[in-house]
Amino acid sequence: MIKILDISKMDDIMKIWLETNITAHDFISENYWRDNYDFVKKVLPESTVFVYEEENEVKGFVGIVEDSYIAGLFIAEEYQYRGIGSKLINKCKEYNSTLKLDVYGKNLKAINFYKKCGFKIIEERVNNETKEIEYSMMWNK
Repeated sequence: MIKILDISKMDDIMKIWLETNITAHDFISENYWRDNYDFVKKVLPESTVFVYEEENEVKGFVGIVEDSYIAGLFIAEEYQYRGIGSKLINKCKEYNSTLKLDVYGKNLKAINFYKKCGFKIIEERVNNETKEIEYSMMWNK
């Protein structure tokens, strides 16, 4: 079931955020994610966050900022490839006629997933902080 963020689940959500980022972005230092943990935990509640939960267990979430920008989609590793990411993206599509996001060029699984969800690459650039190539992607209704 998809719900709006419940602050009492923040530790579960941040655990998924950290573990998923470290695993999906093995080309970026683990310290980068650990150094950004407190900042993300602080600003996440200011976003629109949809959480996928079953039997009181958080299995994934998506955060949207500035109305239509997907700041991140994270599914706990043991629940990936079960349709949870697609359900969360579809929930975002219910509320927005346009969605944007950025994804690292080396994260091919994510790029392919977003393409399957109808996103198109609209720009390529180097991320200022990580110096990695990233793509801006967009979906329109």
